[in-house]
Amino acid sequence: MIVRPQLLLPLRGRVVIRPFSVSRARWEGAPLPARKPVGAFRGGVFGFLTGAVAAGASVYYYVLGDYRVANEMLSDDISALQSATLKLQSYITELEGKVDQLQKKK
Repeated sequence: MIVRPQLLLPLRGRVVIRPFSVSRARWEGAPLPARKPVGAFRGGVFGFLTGAVAAGASVYYYVLGDYRVANEMLSDDISALQSATLKLQSYITELEGKVDQLQKKK
């Protein structure tokens, strides 16, 4: 074990070599204030929940927007089908009327 001279103090005419680990300056300092540490588990759970809520909210709004677009497209298709059906029905009634007129003439 190598002892490096960190502090040279005179002691009754002699120089005493003490390592830093036992120096007075280290032990005479004011005590550190007590802190409540944030545990890794608690921080990890909080981070996970924060990320999960953020991801869930973004997915919810994305799906909600996609649902609205799909619903509008479906409503447009239904109205187009309805108008096509009405046109077809009017065409069929017109043809039936012409067929009835032709049969009456015979």
